[in-house]
Amino acid sequence: MSTTRRELFSIVPAMLIPALAPFEASAEQDTAMPSTMYPFEKLPVHTSNGGEGRHVLKGKLATGESLEVHETTLAPGGAPHPPHHHVHSEMWLIREGIVEITVNGKSYQLGPGGVGFVRSNDEHGIKNVGTTSANYFVVAIGPGTDA
Repeated sequence: MSTTRRELFSIVPAMLIPALAPFEASAEQDTAMPSTMYPFEKLPVHTSNGGEGRHVLKGKLATGESLEVHETTLAPGGAPHPPHHHVHSEMWLIREGIVEITVNGKSYQLGPGGVGFVRSNDEHGIKNVGTTSANYFVVAIGPGTDA
């Protein structure tokens, strides 16, 4: 079976893409956040809406996604802001206390070790519904987290 010139040249781009991939990956890695550690006691504390927080990191991963991580402590009854939505996804890692996370009008309670996730554009909010302080980490992934 013979191959025409047209068929041959239609294959060439597909063969080049894997060959160029290492160059693209190295360019992403050059501008990506470096590997590093963030000791909790060295993170500066800021106050907002009656709570305390620590910005941990913000930037781009070597694979191109934007990533932002912060820690929040809320007093009993406290909430960082009203329910809202945005393009990026978020995950909460509950360290202490009892929180209520509301997603699209449905509420869930989580305690220490609990994990909540909300996908892009779902309306969500978090509130401390316990009798002691609640402490949690937020991991935000996607567009707008590095702004």
